[in-house]
Amino acid sequence: MSEPRACARARSRPDPSYCDRCDLLVGLVGLVGFHVVEVVEHLGRVQVVVESAPEPMGCRACGVLVGSHGRRDVVLVDVPCFGRPVQLVWRKRTWRCAEAKCTGKAFTEQNDALARPRALLTTRACWWALGQLRREHASVAGIARQLGTTWRTVRRAIKPLLEGMAADEGRFADVTALGVDKHIWHHVSTKPIENGGRGPKELTGMVDLTRDQAGRVRARLLDLVPGRSGKAYADWLAQRGEAFRSRVEVATLDPFHGYKNAIDDQLEDAVAVLDAFHVVKLGTAAVDECRRRVQQETLGHRGRKGDPLYGIRTMLRAGAEKLTDRQWARLRAAFDADERHLPVWLAWSCAQQLRAAYRHPQPAEGRKIAEQVLASFPSCPVPEIARLGRTLKQWRAAFLAYLDTGRSSNGGTEAVNGLIELHRRIARGFRDRDNYRLRMLLIGGGLTSPHLK
Repeated sequence: MSEPRACARARSRPDPSYCDRCDLLVGLVGLVGFHVVEVVEHLGRVQVVVESAPEPMGCRACGVLVGSHGRRDVVLVDVPCFGRPVQLVWRKRTWRCAEAKCTGKAFTEQNDALARPRALLTTRACWWALGQLRREHASVAGIARQLGTTWRTVRRAIKPLLEGMAADEGRFADVTALGVDKHIWHHVSTKPIENGGRGPKELTGMVDLTRDQAGRVRARLLDLVPGRSGKAYADWLAQRGEAFRSRVEVATLDPFHGYKNAIDDQLEDAVAVLDAFHVVKLGTAAVDECRRRVQQETLGHRGRKGDPLYGIRTMLRAGAEKLTDRQWARLRAAFDADERHLPVWLAWSCAQQLRAAYRHPQPAEGRKIAEQVLASFPSCPVPEIARLGRTLKQWRAAFLAYLDTGRSSNGGTEAVNGLIELHRRIARGFRDRDNYRLRMLLIGGGLTSPHLK
C-alpha cells in the first residue's frame, strides 16, 4: 500500500485534534462527532479512514461508565470520488462493562447515518445509488462498476430502502386524479412463480395524475399489480381504503370495460374520462380499415406501389391542419382516381371531425362537435365509422367527460409507461416481479424520501 497522505494539520496536532477541511472534503460535517484520520490510495481505489472522537460512554445495559476496549476496522463501500471507487474504513469504538452483574458486557459503536449494522455500503452510497437509478437512468451493473463492487451487493444494499418507501401509505395521500393502464413486463413463459416462472406477462399500473397549483400533471407511478383485469384494479382500489377513494375526483382510462367496471364499483364519486389519444387512435384505425377494404374491392389485392390509396396511407393518419399544399393535391388526386374511393374520403373526414372535438380551443364548442359525432357516426354509410360510432355511444359519458374536466387525459400514464419501457431495456429485462415493481416505483416517482429530492 502506498504511503498515507494525511493532512499536515492533522499530523502536526496531538490526538484527538482533527482537520476540519478534510472532514468537509469527505462530507463528514453532517455526521456529528466523526473525523477523517487518513487518506490513502491503493490500486486505483481511494481509502478514507474515519473515526469518532473519544468521549465518555455509558453501558447500554446498566448505564455505568465503561472503559474503552479499543477499536476495530469495518470496511465499507462509499460514493465514488474523482472517478475512482472509494473505501471508507470506519474505526469503530468498542467498550466492555466491568460490572460483574451486568448482562451487557461488550458492545460496539453504531451510527445509522453513516452505515446500518452489518451493511456493506455506507448510507449515503445507498441513497446515491438510488439517485443514479432515478435521475440518471443508470443500471445496477453500471452503479456497481462505479462503486467497485458487485451487482448483488448493490441490490442487497438498496432493497431495504426501496421496501421501506413502498410500505409507506403516506405516498397515496392527496391523490385527486388517477390514471390506469396495462403494460407487458416480460416476454417469456407465463408459468406460475411458485413453479419457477415469472407469472402473468401483463401488469396493471396506477398513476397519480393530480395537477399542481400551476396546472401541471405530476404523473407519479403509484403501484403495479399482476394481471390486466377489472378485478386487479378493483382489488387495488379496495386495499387503499375509503379515505383514498373518496378523494379521487377524476379517473382516466383507455377503452377497456374491465377498468371502467372497477371505477364504477370502487370510485362512485369520480368522473371516468376516456383517454383522448385512444379515441383518436380508434378513428385513425377505422380510416385504415376502410382504405384496406376499398383497396381489395377495387383492385382485388393489397396495396402496392403505384396504387392511389396505398400512396396516401400515411397522409390519412395525419391531421388535416398539418398537411402541405402538395399533400392536399395528392389526396385529391387519389380520391378523384376512382369514384369508389369516396368511402375513404368520408371516413377520413369523420376522423378529422373527431379530432376537431378535442382540438377546439373552447371546450364548450368542442363538446358540441363531440355531440354531433355521437349523433351522426352510428348511422354513417361507411361500416367502419358506424362501428366506431356505436363504440363511442357506449362510452358517451366518459367520452364527453374530457371536455368537462379540464381536458383530463391518460397522457401522464403513457409517459410513465415510456419510462418503464426505457428502464426495462436498460436492465436487459427482469426475472423477479417484486424487484421489477420496486425499481419501477422508484423510476416512476412513486417512492418519496428527502434523500431523493
